Amino acid sequence: MNRNDRIELLRSGGIGKALWTLAMPAVIAMFVNAVYNVVDTAFIGLLHDTASIGASAVLFPIFMLIAAIGLTFGMGAASVISRKLGENKPEHARRTASTAFYTSVIAGIIFAVLGNVFIEPLLRLFGATDTILEKAVIYGRIIIGGSIFQVLNMCMNNILRAEGAAGYSGRALMLGGILNIILDPIFMFVFKMGLAGAAAATITAQFISTIYLLRFFIMKKGILSIRIMDFHPTRAIYHGIMTIGIPTFARQVFMSISMGMLNSAAGLYGDAAVAAVGITLRVISLVMMVIFGIGQGLQPLAGYNYGARQYDRVIKSTRKAIIWSVSFAAVMSVVFWIAAGRIVSLFSQDPMVVEIGIKALRFTSTTLVLVGIQNSYGILFQALGKGLQAAILAIARQGLFFIPAVLILPRLFGLNGVIVTQVTADVLSIMVTIPLAIIEVKHLRKLINPSGITAEE
Repeated sequence: MNRNDRIELLRSGGIGKALWTLAMPAVIAMFVNAVYNVVDTAFIGLLHDTASIGASAVLFPIFMLIAAIGLTFGMGAASVISRKLGENKPEHARRTASTAFYTSVIAGIIFAVLGNVFIEPLLRLFGATDTILEKAVIYGRIIIGGSIFQVLNMCMNNILRAEGAAGYSGRALMLGGILNIILDPIFMFVFKMGLAGAAAATITAQFISTIYLLRFFIMKKGILSIRIMDFHPTRAIYHGIMTIGIPTFARQVFMSISMGMLNSAAGLYGDAAVAAVGITLRVISLVMMVIFGIGQGLQPLAGYNYGARQYDRVIKSTRKAIIWSVSFAAVMSVVFWIAAGRIVSLFSQDPMVVEIGIKALRFTSTTLVLVGIQNSYGILFQALGKGLQAAILAIARQGLFFIPAVLILPRLFGLNGVIVTQVTADVLSIMVTIPLAIIEVKHLRKLINPSGITAEE
Protein backbone atom coordinates (compact mmCIF):
# COMPACT_ATOMS: atom_id res chain seq x y z
CA MET A 1 0.00 0.00 0.00
CA ASN A 2 1.55 3.35 -1.08
CA ARG A 3 1.32 6.60 0.86
CA ASN A 4 -1.73 7.88 -1.05
CA ASP A 5 -3.63 4.65 -0.46
CA ARG A 6 -2.83 4.83 3.26
CA ILE A 7 -4.22 8.36 3.54
CA GLU A 8 -7.31 7.41 1.55
CA LEU A 9 -7.89 4.47 3.87
CA LEU A 10 -7.76 6.76 6.91
CA ARG A 11 -9.96 9.40 5.30
CA SER A 12 -12.74 7.39 3.67
CA GLY A 13 -12.16 3.64 3.89
CA GLY A 14 -14.89 1.48 5.42
CA ILE A 15 -14.55 1.53 9.22
CA GLY A 16 -14.28 -2.24 9.57
CA LYS A 17 -11.84 -2.55 6.68
CA ALA A 18 -9.74 0.41 7.84
CA LEU A 19 -9.53 -0.80 11.44
CA TRP A 20 -8.75 -4.34 10.28
CA THR A 21 -6.03 -3.12 7.90
CA LEU A 22 -4.44 -0.93 10.55
CA ALA A 23 -4.92 -3.21 13.55
CA MET A 24 -4.19 -6.69 12.23
CA PRO A 25 -0.48 -6.15 11.45
CA ALA A 26 -0.08 -4.74 14.98
CA VAL A 27 -2.18 -7.54 16.51
CA ILE A 28 -0.20 -10.26 14.74
CA ALA A 29 3.14 -8.62 15.47
CA MET A 30 2.40 -7.97 19.13
CA PHE A 31 0.96 -11.45 19.51
CA VAL A 32 4.16 -12.92 18.01
CA ASN A 33 6.19 -10.87 20.49
CA ALA A 34 3.96 -11.99 23.34
CA VAL A 35 4.44 -15.57 22.16
CA TYR A 36 8.17 -14.89 22.21
CA ASN A 37 7.93 -13.80 25.85
CA VAL A 38 6.09 -17.01 26.67
CA VAL A 39 8.48 -19.18 24.64
CA ASP A 40 11.45 -17.39 26.22
CA THR A 41 10.11 -18.33 29.65
CA ALA A 42 9.60 -21.91 28.44
CA PHE A 43 13.21 -22.10 27.21
CA ILE A 44 14.46 -20.68 30.50
CA GLY A 45 12.34 -23.32 32.23
CA LEU A 46 14.39 -25.97 30.40
CA LEU A 47 17.34 -24.89 32.56
CA HIS A 48 15.41 -26.54 35.45
CA ASP A 49 16.22 -23.65 37.73
CA THR A 50 13.39 -21.85 39.52
CA ALA A 51 15.73 -18.94 40.29
CA SER A 52 16.29 -18.39 36.55
CA ILE A 53 12.54 -18.29 35.93
CA GLY A 54 12.28 -15.84 38.82
CA ALA A 55 15.03 -13.71 37.26
CA SER A 56 13.03 -13.58 34.04
CA ALA A 57 9.96 -12.50 36.02
CA VAL A 58 11.94 -9.73 37.73
CA LEU A 59 13.25 -8.42 34.38
CA PHE A 60 9.78 -8.35 32.82
CA PRO A 61 8.80 -5.03 34.48
CA ILE A 62 12.16 -3.60 33.41
CA PHE A 63 11.25 -4.53 29.83
CA MET A 64 8.12 -2.46 30.41
CA LEU A 65 10.19 0.44 31.73
CA ILE A 66 12.45 0.38 28.66
CA ALA A 67 9.39 0.27 26.42
CA ALA A 68 7.97 3.24 28.36
CA ILE A 69 10.80 5.46 27.15
CA GLY A 70 10.21 4.62 23.49
CA LEU A 71 6.43 4.80 23.83
CA THR A 72 6.63 8.21 25.50
CA PHE A 73 8.03 9.74 22.34
CA GLY A 74 6.45 7.29 19.89
CA MET A 75 2.85 7.48 21.15
CA GLY A 76 3.16 11.19 21.87
CA ALA A 77 4.45 11.88 18.38
CA ALA A 78 1.91 9.54 16.78
CA SER A 79 -1.00 11.46 18.30
CA VAL A 80 0.32 14.73 16.87
CA ILE A 81 1.26 13.21 13.50
CA SER A 82 -2.09 11.58 12.76
CA ARG A 83 -4.00 14.75 13.65
CA LYS A 84 -1.65 17.00 11.65
CA LEU A 85 -1.94 14.75 8.61
CA GLY A 86 -5.72 14.97 8.99
CA GLU A 87 -5.36 18.77 9.06
CA ASN A 88 -3.14 18.55 5.91
CA LYS A 89 -0.01 19.82 7.70
CA PRO A 90 2.67 17.26 6.69
CA GLU A 91 5.66 19.51 7.52
CA HIS A 92 4.60 19.75 11.15
CA ALA A 93 4.19 15.97 11.18
CA ARG A 94 7.72 15.48 9.80
CA ARG A 95 9.28 17.78 12.39
CA THR A 96 7.44 15.95 15.15
CA ALA A 97 8.63 12.55 13.89
CA SER A 98 12.28 13.60 13.67
CA THR A 99 12.28 15.29 17.06
CA ALA A 100 10.76 12.22 18.70
CA PHE A 101 13.30 9.90 17.05
CA TYR A 102 16.46 11.78 18.01
CA THR A 103 15.22 12.43 21.51
CA SER A 104 14.63 8.67 21.85
CA VAL A 105 18.24 8.00 20.84
CA ILE A 106 19.50 10.28 23.60
CA ALA A 107 17.11 8.87 26.22
CA GLY A 108 17.94 5.26 25.28
CA ILE A 109 21.68 5.82 25.71
CA ILE A 110 21.18 7.50 29.09
CA PHE A 111 19.00 4.64 30.35
CA ALA A 112 21.50 1.99 29.20
CA VAL A 113 24.34 3.68 31.09
CA LEU A 114 22.48 4.51 34.30
CA GLY A 115 20.63 1.19 34.31
CA ASN A 116 23.89 -0.75 34.38
CA VAL A 117 25.47 1.52 36.98
CA PHE A 118 22.53 1.02 39.36
CA ILE A 119 21.49 -2.46 38.26
CA GLU A 120 21.39 -4.18 41.66
CA PRO A 121 19.20 -1.56 43.40
CA LEU A 122 16.98 -1.54 40.30
CA LEU A 123 16.54 -5.31 40.42
CA ARG A 124 15.83 -5.20 44.15
CA LEU A 125 13.20 -2.56 43.49
CA PHE A 126 11.47 -4.89 41.02
CA GLY A 127 11.33 -7.83 43.38
CA ALA A 128 14.65 -9.73 43.15
CA THR A 129 15.21 -11.93 46.20
CA ASP A 130 18.68 -12.90 47.46
CA THR A 131 18.52 -16.22 45.60
CA ILE A 132 17.30 -14.61 42.35
CA LEU A 133 19.58 -11.54 42.30
CA GLU A 134 22.72 -13.20 40.88
CA LYS A 135 20.85 -14.65 37.91
CA ALA A 136 18.90 -11.43 37.39
CA VAL A 137 22.13 -9.40 37.17
CA ILE A 138 23.47 -11.72 34.44
CA TYR A 139 20.24 -11.40 32.45
CA GLY A 140 19.71 -7.72 33.20
CA ARG A 141 23.12 -6.32 32.23
CA ILE A 142 22.67 -7.54 28.65
CA ILE A 143 19.02 -6.48 28.36
CA ILE A 144 19.60 -3.02 29.81
CA GLY A 145 22.86 -2.57 27.88
CA GLY A 146 21.03 -3.06 24.58
CA SER A 147 17.91 -1.18 25.61
CA ILE A 148 18.42 1.57 23.02
CA PHE A 149 17.20 -0.80 20.30
CA GLN A 150 13.91 -1.47 22.07
CA VAL A 151 13.48 2.26 22.73
CA LEU A 152 13.98 3.09 19.05
CA ASN A 153 11.74 0.25 17.91
CA MET A 154 8.88 1.43 20.11
CA CYS A 155 9.29 4.99 18.88
CA MET A 156 9.56 4.20 15.16
CA ASN A 157 6.76 1.62 15.16
CA ASN A 158 4.31 4.19 16.51
CA ILE A 159 5.49 6.87 14.09
CA LEU A 160 4.91 4.51 11.16
CA ARG A 161 1.44 3.54 12.37
CA ALA A 162 0.53 7.23 12.68
CA GLU A 163 0.77 7.64 8.91
CA GLY A 164 -1.05 4.35 8.28
CA ALA A 165 2.03 2.20 7.56
CA ALA A 166 0.79 -0.50 9.91
CA GLY A 167 1.89 -3.32 7.61
CA TYR A 168 5.56 -2.31 7.61
CA SER A 169 5.49 -1.63 11.34
CA GLY A 170 3.90 -5.03 11.96
CA ARG A 171 6.51 -6.82 9.86
CA ALA A 172 9.28 -5.18 11.88
CA LEU A 173 7.74 -6.37 15.14
CA MET A 174 7.18 -9.87 13.75
CA LEU A 175 10.76 -9.99 12.51
CA GLY A 176 12.04 -9.26 16.01
CA GLY A 177 9.71 -11.78 17.65
CA ILE A 178 10.42 -14.62 15.22
CA LEU A 179 14.17 -14.05 15.39
CA ASN A 180 13.94 -14.16 19.19
CA ILE A 181 12.26 -17.54 19.06
CA ILE A 182 14.85 -18.89 16.61
CA LEU A 183 17.90 -17.47 18.39
CA ASP A 184 16.90 -18.41 21.95
CA PRO A 185 17.78 -22.13 21.74
CA ILE A 186 20.86 -21.40 19.62
CA PHE A 187 22.39 -18.94 22.09
CA MET A 188 21.21 -20.78 25.21
CA PHE A 189 21.98 -24.41 24.32
CA VAL A 190 24.12 -24.58 21.17
CA PHE A 191 26.46 -21.80 22.35
CA LYS A 192 25.92 -22.97 25.96
CA MET A 193 25.33 -19.43 27.23
CA GLY A 194 22.36 -20.39 29.42
CA LEU A 195 20.38 -17.49 30.83
CA ALA A 196 22.79 -14.95 29.29
CA GLY A 197 22.02 -16.51 25.91
CA ALA A 198 18.34 -15.69 26.27
CA ALA A 199 19.24 -12.03 26.84
CA ALA A 200 21.76 -11.99 23.96
CA ALA A 201 19.15 -13.46 21.59
CA THR A 202 16.69 -10.73 22.56
CA ILE A 203 19.13 -7.88 21.94
CA THR A 204 20.31 -9.35 18.63
CA ALA A 205 16.74 -9.66 17.37
CA GLN A 206 15.88 -6.13 18.48
CA PHE A 207 18.96 -4.74 16.71
CA ILE A 208 17.93 -6.37 13.41
CA SER A 209 14.39 -5.06 13.85
CA THR A 210 15.80 -1.54 14.36
CA ILE A 211 17.73 -1.77 11.08
CA TYR A 212 14.58 -2.90 9.28
CA LEU A 213 12.58 0.04 10.64
CA LEU A 214 15.30 2.54 9.69
CA ARG A 215 15.13 1.18 6.14
CA PHE A 216 11.59 2.59 5.78
CA PHE A 217 12.85 6.13 6.33
CA ILE A 218 16.12 5.70 4.42
CA MET A 219 14.22 4.40 1.36
CA LYS A 220 11.66 7.26 1.71
CA LYS A 221 8.71 4.91 1.62
CA GLY A 222 6.31 7.22 3.45
CA ILE A 223 5.29 10.79 4.13
CA LEU A 224 7.40 11.13 7.26
CA SER A 225 11.16 11.41 7.68
CA ILE A 226 13.72 11.33 10.48
CA ARG A 227 16.19 13.80 8.98
CA ILE A 228 18.48 15.68 11.34
CA MET A 229 17.43 18.93 9.62
CA ASP A 230 13.86 18.26 10.79
CA PHE A 231 14.98 17.86 14.41
CA HIS A 232 13.22 20.78 16.12
CA PRO A 233 13.65 20.51 19.92
CA THR A 234 11.37 23.48 20.52
CA ARG A 235 8.95 24.02 23.36
CA ALA A 236 5.96 23.82 20.98
CA ILE A 237 7.06 20.49 19.45
CA TYR A 238 7.78 18.92 22.83
CA HIS A 239 4.51 20.22 24.25
CA GLY A 240 2.62 18.42 21.49
CA ILE A 241 4.54 15.20 22.02
CA MET A 242 4.51 15.22 25.81
CA THR A 243 0.80 16.08 26.17
CA ILE A 244 0.20 12.43 25.31
CA GLY A 245 3.73 11.15 25.92
CA ILE A 246 3.65 11.85 29.66
CA PRO A 247 0.40 9.91 30.27
CA THR A 248 1.82 7.08 28.16
CA PHE A 249 5.03 7.11 30.19
CA ALA A 250 3.04 7.21 33.43
CA ARG A 251 0.97 4.20 32.36
CA GLN A 252 4.03 2.17 31.39
CA VAL A 253 5.98 3.14 34.50
CA PHE A 254 3.07 2.27 36.75
CA MET A 255 2.76 -1.06 34.93
CA SER A 256 6.45 -1.66 35.54
CA ILE A 257 6.27 -0.60 39.21
CA SER A 258 3.14 -2.63 39.81
CA MET A 259 4.77 -5.75 38.38
CA GLY A 260 7.76 -5.17 40.62
CA MET A 261 5.54 -4.71 43.66
CA LEU A 262 3.61 -7.85 42.72
CA ASN A 263 6.89 -9.78 42.49
CA SER A 264 7.96 -8.40 45.87
CA ALA A 265 4.62 -9.33 47.44
CA ALA A 266 4.85 -12.81 45.95
CA GLY A 267 8.49 -13.11 47.07
CA LEU A 268 7.35 -13.33 50.69
CA TYR A 269 5.95 -16.76 49.80
CA GLY A 270 9.10 -18.06 48.09
CA ASP A 271 10.67 -18.29 44.64
CA ALA A 272 7.85 -20.60 43.48
CA ALA A 273 5.33 -17.79 44.01
CA VAL A 274 7.51 -15.30 42.09
CA ALA A 275 7.89 -17.81 39.25
CA ALA A 276 4.13 -18.51 39.18
CA VAL A 277 3.30 -14.79 39.04
CA GLY A 278 5.86 -14.33 36.25
CA ILE A 279 4.35 -17.16 34.22
CA THR A 280 0.86 -15.74 34.70
CA LEU A 281 1.94 -12.29 33.52
CA ARG A 282 3.57 -13.76 30.42
CA VAL A 283 0.50 -15.82 29.50
CA ILE A 284 -1.92 -12.94 30.16
CA SER A 285 0.32 -10.77 27.98
CA LEU A 286 -0.79 -12.87 24.98
CA VAL A 287 -4.28 -11.43 25.34
CA MET A 288 -3.08 -7.98 26.35
CA MET A 289 -0.92 -7.65 23.24
CA VAL A 290 -3.86 -8.42 20.98
CA ILE A 291 -5.99 -5.86 22.82
CA PHE A 292 -3.18 -3.32 22.55
CA GLY A 293 -2.77 -4.15 18.85
CA ILE A 294 -6.43 -3.36 18.19
CA GLY A 295 -5.94 -0.09 20.06
CA GLN A 296 -2.92 0.73 17.93
CA GLY A 297 -5.07 0.28 14.85
CA LEU A 298 -7.64 2.65 16.34
CA GLN A 299 -5.12 5.40 17.15
CA PRO A 300 -4.26 6.64 13.62
CA LEU A 301 -7.83 6.11 12.38
CA ALA A 302 -9.38 8.14 15.21
CA GLY A 303 -6.61 10.75 15.24
CA TYR A 304 -6.66 11.41 11.49
CA ASN A 305 -10.45 11.71 11.33
CA TYR A 306 -10.54 13.94 14.40
CA GLY A 307 -8.05 16.24 12.69
CA ALA A 308 -10.18 16.09 9.52
CA ARG A 309 -13.33 16.82 11.60
CA GLN A 310 -15.00 13.57 10.59
CA TYR A 311 -16.28 12.89 14.09
CA ASP A 312 -18.78 10.23 13.09
CA ARG A 313 -15.88 8.06 11.90
CA VAL A 314 -14.15 8.58 15.25
CA ILE A 315 -17.19 7.26 17.13
CA LYS A 316 -17.75 4.31 14.79
CA SER A 317 -14.10 3.22 14.82
CA THR A 318 -13.98 3.36 18.64
CA ARG A 319 -17.14 1.26 18.92
CA LYS A 320 -15.72 -1.32 16.54
CA ALA A 321 -12.43 -1.51 18.46
CA ILE A 322 -14.31 -2.12 21.73
CA ILE A 323 -16.42 -4.91 20.23
CA TRP A 324 -13.35 -6.70 18.87
CA SER A 325 -11.32 -6.28 22.07
CA VAL A 326 -14.06 -7.42 24.42
CA SER A 327 -15.03 -10.41 22.27
CA PHE A 328 -11.47 -11.70 22.08
CA ALA A 329 -10.86 -11.15 25.80
CA ALA A 330 -14.04 -13.04 26.72
CA VAL A 331 -13.08 -16.07 24.65
CA MET A 332 -9.56 -16.18 26.08
CA SER A 333 -10.83 -15.85 29.65
CA VAL A 334 -12.87 -19.02 29.17
CA VAL A 335 -9.86 -20.81 27.66
CA PHE A 336 -7.64 -19.86 30.60
CA TRP A 337 -10.17 -21.07 33.16
CA ILE A 338 -10.57 -24.43 31.43
CA ALA A 339 -6.92 -25.08 30.53
CA ALA A 340 -5.05 -23.29 33.33
CA GLY A 341 -3.33 -26.44 34.61
CA ARG A 342 -2.05 -27.52 31.22
CA ILE A 343 -0.89 -24.01 30.37
CA VAL A 344 1.12 -23.45 33.57
CA SER A 345 2.64 -26.95 33.34
CA LEU A 346 4.20 -25.99 30.02
CA PHE A 347 6.56 -23.64 31.87
CA SER A 348 7.36 -25.44 35.10
CA GLN A 349 7.03 -28.91 36.61
CA ASP A 350 7.54 -27.59 40.12
CA PRO A 351 4.30 -28.62 41.93
CA MET A 352 4.19 -25.41 43.96
CA VAL A 353 4.65 -23.23 40.89
CA VAL A 354 1.87 -25.11 39.08
CA GLU A 355 -0.54 -24.92 42.01
CA ILE A 356 -0.08 -21.19 42.52
CA GLY A 357 0.03 -20.50 38.79
CA ILE A 358 -3.33 -22.17 38.11
CA LYS A 359 -5.10 -20.02 40.68
CA ALA A 360 -3.33 -16.84 39.55
CA LEU A 361 -4.08 -17.40 35.85
CA ARG A 362 -7.76 -18.12 36.44
CA PHE A 363 -8.41 -15.12 38.66
CA THR A 364 -6.34 -12.66 36.61
CA SER A 365 -8.19 -13.62 33.42
CA THR A 366 -11.64 -12.80 34.83
CA THR A 367 -11.35 -9.05 34.18
CA LEU A 368 -9.70 -9.09 30.76
CA VAL A 369 -12.94 -7.87 29.15
CA LEU A 370 -12.75 -4.75 31.29
CA VAL A 371 -9.22 -4.12 30.06
CA GLY A 372 -10.52 -4.23 26.48
CA ILE A 373 -12.95 -1.39 27.22
CA GLN A 374 -10.48 0.71 29.17
CA ASN A 375 -7.70 0.36 26.62
CA SER A 376 -9.94 1.40 23.71
CA TYR A 377 -11.02 4.60 25.44
CA GLY A 378 -7.50 5.28 26.68
CA ILE A 379 -6.25 5.06 23.08
CA LEU A 380 -9.12 7.29 21.92
CA PHE A 381 -8.12 10.03 24.36
CA GLN A 382 -4.51 9.73 23.21
CA ALA A 383 -5.53 9.95 19.56
CA LEU A 384 -7.61 13.07 20.18
CA GLY A 385 -4.84 14.74 22.16
CA LYS A 386 -6.94 14.77 25.35
CA GLY A 387 -4.02 14.71 27.76
CA LEU A 388 -5.97 15.04 31.02
CA GLN A 389 -8.35 12.16 30.33
CA ALA A 390 -5.49 10.05 28.98
CA ALA A 391 -3.49 10.77 32.14
CA ILE A 392 -6.36 9.82 34.44
CA LEU A 393 -6.81 6.46 32.74
CA ALA A 394 -3.05 5.96 32.55
CA ILE A 395 -2.57 6.17 36.30
CA ALA A 396 -5.86 4.58 37.38
CA ARG A 397 -5.41 0.88 36.65
CA GLN A 398 -1.78 0.24 37.59
CA GLY A 399 -1.22 3.20 39.87
CA LEU A 400 -4.16 4.72 41.71
CA PHE A 401 -5.87 1.38 42.34
CA PHE A 402 -3.22 -1.30 41.93
CA ILE A 403 -0.60 0.08 44.31
CA PRO A 404 -2.95 0.40 47.34
CA ALA A 405 -4.41 -3.02 46.49
CA VAL A 406 -1.01 -4.75 46.41
CA LEU A 407 -0.06 -3.09 49.70
CA ILE A 408 -3.32 -3.95 51.49
CA LEU A 409 -4.76 -7.21 50.10
CA PRO A 410 -1.74 -9.48 50.77
CA ARG A 411 -1.74 -8.33 54.40
CA LEU A 412 -5.39 -9.32 54.71
CA PHE A 413 -5.53 -12.49 52.61
CA GLY A 414 -1.91 -13.66 52.24
CA LEU A 415 -0.95 -15.17 48.89
CA ASN A 416 -4.60 -15.07 47.75
CA GLY A 417 -4.43 -11.31 48.24
CA VAL A 418 -1.48 -11.16 45.85
CA ILE A 419 -3.43 -13.16 43.26
CA VAL A 420 -6.57 -10.97 43.31
CA THR A 421 -4.72 -7.64 43.29
CA GLN A 422 -4.95 -7.09 39.52
CA VAL A 423 -8.60 -8.14 39.40
CA THR A 424 -9.44 -5.59 42.10
CA ALA A 425 -7.59 -2.82 40.24
CA ASP A 426 -9.39 -3.66 36.98
CA VAL A 427 -12.84 -3.50 38.56
CA LEU A 428 -12.13 -0.15 40.21
CA SER A 429 -10.52 1.40 37.12
CA ILE A 430 -13.48 0.61 34.86
CA MET A 431 -15.60 2.72 37.23
CA VAL A 432 -13.42 5.69 36.26
CA THR A 433 -13.32 4.83 32.55
CA ILE A 434 -17.07 4.67 31.91
CA PRO A 435 -17.99 8.22 33.06
CA LEU A 436 -15.11 9.73 31.06
CA ALA A 437 -16.13 7.69 28.01
CA ILE A 438 -19.78 8.80 28.22
CA ILE A 439 -18.78 12.47 28.44
CA GLU A 440 -16.43 12.20 25.44
CA VAL A 441 -18.90 10.36 23.21
CA LYS A 442 -21.59 12.93 24.02
CA HIS A 443 -19.13 15.70 23.12
CA LEU A 444 -18.32 14.07 19.78
CA ARG A 445 -22.01 13.62 18.99
CA LYS A 446 -22.65 17.30 19.64
CA LEU A 447 -20.12 18.12 16.93
CA ILE A 448 -22.22 16.28 14.37
CA ASN A 449 -25.53 17.57 12.98
CA PRO A 450 -27.96 15.72 10.68
CA SER A 451 -26.50 17.33 7.55
CA GLY A 452 -23.06 16.00 8.41
CA ILE A 453 -21.55 19.49 8.78
CA THR A 454 -19.77 19.92 12.10
CA ALA A 455 -20.63 22.61 14.58
CA GLU A 456 -17.09 23.99 14.35
CA GLU A 457 -17.50 24.65 10.67
